[in-house]
Formats: sequence, C-alpha cells, structure tokens
Amino acid sequence: MKKLLIALLWAPLLASVQVFAAGAEVKLDKAPDRGRDYAALQNGAKVFVNYCLNCHSASYMRYNRLQDIGLTEQQIKDNLLFTQDKVGELMTIAMRRAEAKQWFGAAPPDLTVIARARSTAAYSGADWLYTYMRGFYRDDSRPTGWNNTVFANVGMPHVLWELQGEQVMGADHKLALAKPGLLQPKEYDALVADLVGFLNYMGEPVQNYRKELGVIVLIALAILFVFSYALKREYWRDIH
Repeated sequence: MKKLLIALLWAPLLASVQVFAAGAEVKLDKAPDRGRDYAALQNGAKVFVNYCLNCHSASYMRYNRLQDIGLTEQQIKDNLLFTQDKVGELMTIAMRRAEAKQWFGAAPPDLTVIARARSTAAYSGADWLYTYMRGFYRDDSRPTGWNNTVFANVGMPHVLWELQGEQVMGADHKLALAKPGLLQPKEYDALVADLVGFLNYMGEPVQNYRKELGVIVLIALAILFVFSYALKREYWRDIH
C-alpha cells in the first residue's frame, strides 16, 4: 500500500518531466514579431478568415475587435464578414462539433487562445505555430496525405499547400520543396508570420495597451519615489 501511494504521488511529476523533455526536443524557428504591425495583423486576419475559419472557430473573439488593428467597420463587413450578419458577433462557424468529430475523427479546436495554449516554459506558442504551419510534408501513409515535423501524425490537412507547395521529407530528415506553390518560400514564411501574429493577437488583444500602461505606471512610480524620498529626508533631517 505504501509503495502504491508513493507511485501515485510520483506519477504526475514524472509525467510533467516527460512532457517537458519531449517539448525540449522540438526545434522551433523564432516567429517574427507582428504585434505592432497593423498591416501584417490585418493580412493575418484575412488569411485566418479565408483559410482557417471554415473549420476552426474563434468563439471568444468578436469581429468588431478587428477595429483595434486599424480596420473600419465597413472594411470588416466587405472583406471579412462571410458567416455572420453583424460586426459585433462572435467569430463562430456553422459546423457542429459532433459532425466535425464524425468527419475528421476529432473536432478542430477553437483558435482564440491557441497561441497561449501552445506556450510552455521551453518555447512560446507563436514559435510553435510558426514552425508548425511551415512544417507540413507529403506522407502517403496518413489519411489526409500530410504529416508534420512538429505535430507527428497530425490529423489536420495542409490547408495552405497551394500557397507553399508540396514538401517531402528527405533521407536526411530534412524538408525539401518538391513542387513549388503560388508563393516563393520567403513570401510564404511572411504570410505565415502574419497569420501567427494575428493568432497571437487574438489570445490577448490588449497586450500592447497592457505593456504601454505598464511603462507609464513604472514611470509614475519612479516620480513618486523621488517625491517620497524628498519628503522622508525633510521629516528626518533633524534626527540624522
């Protein structure tokens, strides 16, 4: 009984160590920072709506929040609002989870906070997504015909294959472009960076404001410290 209790206590710790070790083995590319590039975020929103929102929802994000990255309400209606009637509605999809599970084997996850969900102590979610979207390669053994260097035996097909082209895994375990796509490799990498930037933005739309407010607060505290120190010296000057 004592051994069983010890085993139960150690199991979660060992599992976490194994997960961390597995994550550390994944070699990820650094995702370009698009946090303050509104043009890139707008392009990322366009890619997301056209290629991702068919199967994946962003049910904690409203279309009108895209005004925060420089889009007007009319631009949202004309270019991004295909499945809803009003810009104040959530970015949901018509496909039901039960039907998605029946068709794909598992329901596609909601992507509102996917960048934060993929973050670990070893790497950021943006880096994981950036490498993942560039790591698809042809694999005839898979039901979809695709596999991924970051997510082995992934169930998701490569929805951007027409843009990137078809990659194959070489004998040296490195990817090679077998059939070029509509975009050059650097152009495709830039497009993925824009998409990942938008996914990262959705996870915390106010992160830029939070950082700016933090700087203002620190400056205010520094000024307050100067006055507080001067007041302290005035009170204690007769004692010291």
